[in-house]
Amino acid sequence: MAPPQNGSNLTGNFTNQFVQPPWRVALWSVAYSSILAVAVFGNLIVMWIILAHKRMRTVTNYFLLNLAFSDASMAAFNTLINFVYATHGDWYFGESYCKFHNFFPVTSVFASIYSMSAIAVDRYMAIIHPLRSRLSATATKVVIVCIWVLAVVLAFPLCFFSTIKKLPKRTLCYVAWPRPAEDPFICILLYIITLYLIYFIYCHMLYFTLVLILCFQVVKMMIIVVLTFAICWLPYHVYFLVTGLNKLLVRWKFIQQIYLSVMWLAMSSTMYNPIIYCCLNSRFRAGFKRVFRWCPFVQVSDYDELELRAMRLKVARQSSMYTMSRMETTVVAVCDPSEPYTHSARKSLHNHQHNGCSNSAPKEEFC
Repeated sequence: MAPPQNGSNLTGNFTNQFVQPPWRVALWSVAYSSILAVAVFGNLIVMWIILAHKRMRTVTNYFLLNLAFSDASMAAFNTLINFVYATHGDWYFGESYCKFHNFFPVTSVFASIYSMSAIAVDRYMAIIHPLRSRLSATATKVVIVCIWVLAVVLAFPLCFFSTIKKLPKRTLCYVAWPRPAEDPFICILLYIITLYLIYFIYCHMLYFTLVLILCFQVVKMMIIVVLTFAICWLPYHVYFLVTGLNKLLVRWKFIQQIYLSVMWLAMSSTMYNPIIYCCLNSRFRAGFKRVFRWCPFVQVSDYDELELRAMRLKVARQSSMYTMSRMETTVVAVCDPSEPYTHSARKSLHNHQHNGCSNSAPKEEFC
């Protein structure tokens, strides 16, 4: 997103203050292009894994799908534009895209925050109240729509007040807040940081509560996702807070390199989640193996193929013996109605119900 600036402070800057040598621009180009490639391609693979495999269409995974869409979109529409504007100090893309450029990244960040918060609540309810009915597919989609509506509403002022200013030798894209430039954007940053910290503390309270109750791999994975997001965006917010309090810093010789660094870190948050999923979740890892099976060093085993198939846990009686077979996530008991359950069958069903399942409600599998 373009740095928040005020028009009255920019009218005197008719020339580009910062000019970088070609080799440095080339290095930054490689760094930002790597974000674009990994983030877009990686998140598209995550979206395909969830949408193309019935077993992956769970409540939590739908929120991960929303998170992947948000990250892929921000990387595609804003990463390289941010880099070009920050490097040249000249806006080449017109007023309409200036409004979109300032609006969409904030919308995407809000959508990511609320998606991760929804995952935290979903995981909390699944473990604390395992027998309660879960969100249906329709209800989950409604929640996702509400997330985006709320994100758009909160970010809309950035779109409304964004404009361009044509100077003699360059064009600027900035947010022209209606009040004097002393404090408005600092107040907005403080609001965003406060919201961010509230979200951060709230999610971690839920996550660490879950860890104390039951150390699920899912919880570990989401803790890493949240921590990664926090680490990537915190320096970006700190940068604008500090330069807002001391406006002379924006004329410092090395401030452009600092800004390019913190912006790279913030934008890189869009590319880490697919890597985290692949490393920590066997089903996502199996999906990535299927995508990259053309590589000579990637082998897809029978177990990997099985990981993405729909399964059912079935109890069947054969020759007075009960056997278990995984085919789907529903428990079905097949037995002679005239005979009582054997002790082994009762124990199997009791163990399955103890893990959060019942005969009337299917147990949702994460990822």
